[in-house]
Amino acid sequence: MSGVVVYGFPLSTYVNIVRLVLAHKGVPFEFNDLEPCMGKARHRALHPFERAPILEHNGFFLYETSAIVLYVDEAFEGPSLQPAEPRQRALMHRWISALNAYYYPYIVYHLAHERLVFPALGIAPDEKVVAAALPKIATALAVMEAELFVNGAFLVEGRLCLADFFLLPSLRSLGRTPEGQDMLREKPLIRAWLSRMQDLPSVRDLFDEIAPLIGTPIEHARAWVDHHRPRY
Repeated sequence: MSGVVVYGFPLSTYVNIVRLVLAHKGVPFEFNDLEPCMGKARHRALHPFERAPILEHNGFFLYETSAIVLYVDEAFEGPSLQPAEPRQRALMHRWISALNAYYYPYIVYHLAHERLVFPALGIAPDEKVVAAALPKIATALAVMEAELFVNGAFLVEGRLCLADFFLLPSLRSLGRTPEGQDMLREKPLIRAWLSRMQDLPSVRDLFDEIAPLIGTPIEHARAWVDHHRPRY
């Protein structure tokens, strides 16, 4: 074994970015499900800000997804997922930053939580949160569609890189919401990119693994109503 452990909960967007990158690199790893202790002492000992994922590699612990995937890409053999040319590498980091700032917050925190996560817990969605998110998501999708028109198969120079793995889980969550399905119908290049990504063997294997969990309640997400939900 590689001595790698990923800590987090199975339906976490960022946890699955790390799992996808490890799988694509061919790095064996153990997954340690923190769901029963999220927000408790064991979780805080691994991540002082009580988030996920956390990576352990032979006694070395690391949190923050960007730091983790860069470490994985550079510490292990397998296909490099970072462009060699500085400008293309900068574009990759721009996509990762955009995911963190513009795609993930509105697609996942705002829309997917209200349409998927909270209803599974018996919590009514806040339609004001959804309504405020939709124009932001529309802008983000328009940018992505335009970039794919220029770059081709993938987000940076048409070549698979970390940026694609960062965007994938959020775009999959979008496609599970009614509003997201409507928006994606008008974005053929994003749909083709999604299909291309989901056809990768490493991606297919992970999504097959978590498929039985889709729609199950994320119990610790009950606290998100107070801590994560925007107020409008």
